[in-house]
Amino acid sequence: MSFSPGLMLTLSRYLAQQAVTFRARFPLVLMLEPTHKCNLACAGCGRIREYRDTLNEMMSAEECLAAARECGAPVVAVTGGEPLLHPELPAIIHGLTGPQKRFVYLCTNGLLLEKTLPRLTPGPRLSLNVHLDGIATSHDAMAGRAGVFDTAVAGIAAAKAAGFGVCTNTTIYKSTDIAEIRALFDRLTALGVDGLLVSPGFDYEAVGEDVFLERQEVHQAFQQIWDLSRRYRLYNTPLYLDFLRGNRPLQCTPWGNPTRNPRGWKQPCYLITDGHCASFKDLMESTDWSRYGNGRDPRCAHCMVHSGFEATVVRQVMRSPAAMLQMARWSLFS
Repeated sequence: MSFSPGLMLTLSRYLAQQAVTFRARFPLVLMLEPTHKCNLACAGCGRIREYRDTLNEMMSAEECLAAARECGAPVVAVTGGEPLLHPELPAIIHGLTGPQKRFVYLCTNGLLLEKTLPRLTPGPRLSLNVHLDGIATSHDAMAGRAGVFDTAVAGIAAAKAAGFGVCTNTTIYKSTDIAEIRALFDRLTALGVDGLLVSPGFDYEAVGEDVFLERQEVHQAFQQIWDLSRRYRLYNTPLYLDFLRGNRPLQCTPWGNPTRNPRGWKQPCYLITDGHCASFKDLMESTDWSRYGNGRDPRCAHCMVHSGFEATVVRQVMRSPAAMLQMARWSLFS
């Protein structure tokens, strides 16, 4: 499934600006974490473990908007933690989609979604992104609490009824049953969800459980996901799915999705923390990007997460007529 015409036009203009200025490294999506505080303790989440000593720290609305201006990425994923716990969330979303005219994906576990909807305004620049890792039994087990799935689904239904754009994000783990993912996608499609994002989990050092897929296991799982892509409205680009199936070599683009949280600019990427920088400029200029990636850093050996590789897809499209044609077909006809 392709993105909205407005987002595609904005991205095209942004990429053209980078090309004419010969900018080698530029962000596509700002991963904005106003808080790491959460109302769940999911089995595969590294954030609440890594930042357990600073969970109550929050960025102010102005700090969030300043980070977006500083970074300049056309897309902002407001994530966490659980961003719906932030008291200034409506002001953050309004500032990003209104005066700054950015496209925003508001990522949530869905527990507070239905309650929060009256404080938000639907529009073409805002998409609600609800995390669901399976149907009720499996998802609730990963979330560590009964009833999470049903609450999130009720929130999705309410959001669609209120006119919001809604997509979902599903992580594939060792225990994931692809038949169950098919059942999940059937349920979400019936609810009118606008798109489905699927990604393998990242092997966080802070997570002790053996729940994450190794690279060869990712290839096997996503061959089955590829089969599902012909039936469901996936947000994954076809080039990224080729990579996940093992049919296309890609190296990550860690600067493509820079992360800003209460500690600063996370170095080097959304998934690995070697430090925090005081400014986006410092992050881009002081980081030795050549140290990271598969074959360079052992922490990257099995990483195939979309936050590291969809930006690489965009870079390939800018350089390869064949990749550009494949993406054009996906944008026009999927």
